[in-house]
Amino acid sequence: MLEASIQKNDKRANLLIILFSVIVFVAVVFLSKIKLDVALPFNVHVFAQLNAVINSTVSFLLLVGLLSVKRGRYALHKKVMMTAMVLSLLFLVSYICHHLFSESTSFGGDGAAKYVYYFILITHVILAGIILPFILYTSYRALIAEWPQHKKLAKITWPIWFYVSVTGVIVYWMISPYYS
Repeated sequence: MLEASIQKNDKRANLLIILFSVIVFVAVVFLSKIKLDVALPFNVHVFAQLNAVINSTVSFLLLVGLLSVKRGRYALHKKVMMTAMVLSLLFLVSYICHHLFSESTSFGGDGAAKYVYYFILITHVILAGIILPFILYTSYRALIAEWPQHKKLAKITWPIWFYVSVTGVIVYWMISPYYS
């Protein structure tokens, strides 16, 4: 196991994790209601494409992170998971940009595809809305080297984070034909 990277301060960590999680949630909800009428010199759906690439990469990194920790390669696990977190932050910026600069797109499919799309979309949105504090608490427990707590949280966090990243790509594949 690795040594602690930061000094334990649960009170400060709780405050920062809750504050950051609430700010991100409010920003995403609030900014999704705002549309900026700006003529960008490129197709704004490039942000959605970037999001799909980032989500694909995060999904891959999550798998690598899982395999590396199961093989006892803790330094690699830490690097991979931190990279996944940084990419998820980049995703968040790109996601906000896409929703600020583009109109909402309705799914144009019908029949079973429509039900599948909305099931995936709804579960994706709900879980994406709650995963951030789990990721941050799980990371914090690792950074202070509280391995039993980290492992316990990771068993909840990892599958949800993986589901959110994979379904983000699926939602993109399903909605992208209907971008105008």
